This record gives sequence, C-alpha cells and structure tokens, in this order.
Amino acid sequence: MKFNDRFPLYSFDRVTSTNDKLKKLLTENELDEFTVVRADMQTAGKGQVGNSWESENGKNLTVSILLKPVFLDPGIQFYISKIVSLSILSSLKKFGIPALIKWPNDIYADDKKIAGILIENSIMGSNLAESTIGIGLNVNQKIFTSNAKNPVSMIHILNKETDLDEVLNELLNELDRFYRLLQSERIEEINNAYFENLYRKTGTFRFKDASGEFMAEISDVDPTGLLTLTDTSGNIRKYTFKEVEFLD
Repeated sequence: MKFNDRFPLYSFDRVTSTNDKLKKLLTENELDEFTVVRADMQTAGKGQVGNSWESENGKNLTVSILLKPVFLDPGIQFYISKIVSLSILSSLKKFGIPALIKWPNDIYADDKKIAGILIENSIMGSNLAESTIGIGLNVNQKIFTSNAKNPVSMIHILNKETDLDEVLNELLNELDRFYRLLQSERIEEINNAYFENLYRKTGTFRFKDASGEFMAEISDVDPTGLLTLTDTSGNIRKYTFKEVEFLD
C-alpha cells in the first residue's frame, strides 16, 4: 500500500526495529526510494551507538525511511542527518511545537528530547548507495519508564493527543522537500538552517570531554559533522560524535 498516495508503506504491529525490518526487506525486494516501514511496537528499538529507544505500543511514531542519495559523496553524508533533523523540526512547527537540534541530531523541545534519529548508510564503490533513516518521535506517550535522561512527548506540550497519521504525513512531506533541496545542491541554505536551529547555539555553556569540564560556545558544524567549540580561553576544540557531552 501507499501512504498519502505517494510513499510506499509497509506497516507492522511489532518488529525488533524498523531499521532492521527495512534492511531485511531490501534483501528480499527492490524497494523504491521513500519506502516507509512503520511499526506500532519495537521490541528492540535502537538509538545512537547501541542505545535503546523506548516507545509505548501504538503511542508514538516509529518509522524507517529509505533514501538512495547516490548523488552525495560519502565524505559529506552528514547532510542526510541535517535534512532529516530539519524535516522533523519543520513538521513539529506545523503542530505549534518549536524545537531545536542538539548536535548531531537529537531533537529537543522544552529543553527535553522529543525525537531521535538513527541513520545507517551503505556505500557502493565511491558513492552512497542507500540510507536507512530511523526516526522515533514521541507523540502520545505520557509516562516513560526507562532511564532515558529527559524525554518529552507532543502530548506534554500540546495537552492533547495527536493523530499519528497526521504526524507521519507532515514528516514525509517535509523530508521530501528538504531532500529536493539537497538534490538541487542548495547546500548553503541547508547549512544555514541547520546552524540557526542548533540547541544552545547562542551563549556559553558547560561541556565535558576526555580532559574534563569546560565552558564554551558553539562556533561551527562542518560538512562532515565535526563540531567546533570555542572555549572561554579562546581555544578552538573540534569533536566527532560522542567525544563531547553537553552538561546542564
């Protein structure tokens, strides 16, 4: 079947994870770009670097989307993360929820995490072949029981339930729009939007790396996803994912 008459949709009651299910389907079928795998329940939902993703059955949006960004050099595959993040922000804005991107791609609303992204890319030769875009967006879940630090749902902010189909519709339309910007090489527009919507972009905040805590401000995020901080002594510090931690 298709969702919104445009996007091929595989819908399941229960899977281990939507990313795993989409990758399995890829081994069995030739799938069109923007194929969507959706599940009411994930028994082993995955977050970044082995973290789990908690989602109550039927309450949240847990989907994976197939892209085929063969036009994009693997060295700058972080642009996929940028457009997915911006798509979620734009979708939430349609429901009246302002949100920001906590580098590299956690989505924050009210200083709490409302969505997570797990992107798994495959490379063929010197080109990107496929991107499996896993998205977990908290929509109608009120109570979280895992040790997740600071989850929040749309229902907490809006004080009402939101139809999951409406959320998915907005998300797919916005991802399609930002993907077309990337295909059209409107890189500066994407870069500006990503940086302007960074969490804690303005001001000096506490961070922690392998050497300890320090105060710094965000200076840049380069095309590979490298985060540049300038500390209060004027030193430039550059980090890849998981090398630095945001502190409250």
